[in-house]
Amino acid sequence: MRCVLAVVGRPRDAGLAAAIQDYESRAARYWPLEVKEVREERATSLTPDEVRKREAVRLREAVGSARVIACDEGGASYTSSAFSTWLQKQREAARDIAFVIGGAFGLDRTLRDAAPERMTLAAWTLPHELARLVLVEQLYRAGTIGRGEPYHK
Repeated sequence: MRCVLAVVGRPRDAGLAAAIQDYESRAARYWPLEVKEVREERATSLTPDEVRKREAVRLREAVGSARVIACDEGGASYTSSAFSTWLQKQREAARDIAFVIGGAFGLDRTLRDAAPERMTLAAWTLPHELARLVLVEQLYRAGTIGRGEPYHK
């Protein structure tokens, strides 16, 4: 199993970027993690729908043949333990998965609706950079849970 993290843009804040990098490195100890940052669409003369559509094209290219998990507020909610169990099942099935996080305007409806699974990272809307941090922290936490390590307590 390979975990692809397909995200729009790069973190702008240096502190947030450092935290994301730290947890991506930690998570990669447990899961084969491949981060793919796609270019953020400039919204100067485009509607939010047009921005989402253009970013969706890039995200689709980034995930390749992996099973898409759309990170979306309307998706399934997991506890950390349940998420760890779910990831272990994906590993056992030898299934590549791609977590997809949209940009400032979220995910395009067509990408979100076509995803076989959707997952929420919080009950509230998160900025996409913060959503990325939350996801990679949970990937790390899921790894520690799976190995019975003390971090998740």
